[in-house]
Amino acid sequence: MGDPRVFFAAERTLLAWIRTGLTVMAFGFLVARFGLFLRLFTLQAGAEAHAPRLGPLSNAIGVLLVLAGTASILLAAREHRAFVRTLPPEDLPAGRAARTHEALATFLGVLGILLTVYLVL
Repeated sequence: MGDPRVFFAAERTLLAWIRTGLTVMAFGFLVARFGLFLRLFTLQAGAEAHAPRLGPLSNAIGVLLVLAGTASILLAAREHRAFVRTLPPEDLPAGRAARTHEALATFLGVLGILLTVYLVL
């Protein structure tokens, strides 16, 4: 008799990494757009001459954070797939497929890459 708790623990770990990656990606988007917000704010205030030059720097840091979040999601999906393959068949619960969460992680990784392209262009 196998123990399906091992499989479920692996799924919880994958979902935690997906949450973490999404959080890092969202923070990266916020940082990338913060420079734009500062530029618009200083233009409205009429202080363009004293405006900080954070636009390119905040965009670069934001893009790096989005890439880091995307990489963590994609690497977590790869590690999860490799771990589930090592489990004996009796540890896999009946009627549960690990592919669903791996497909979700891959889809989110592709969205992260598209978000990076959007921020760069």
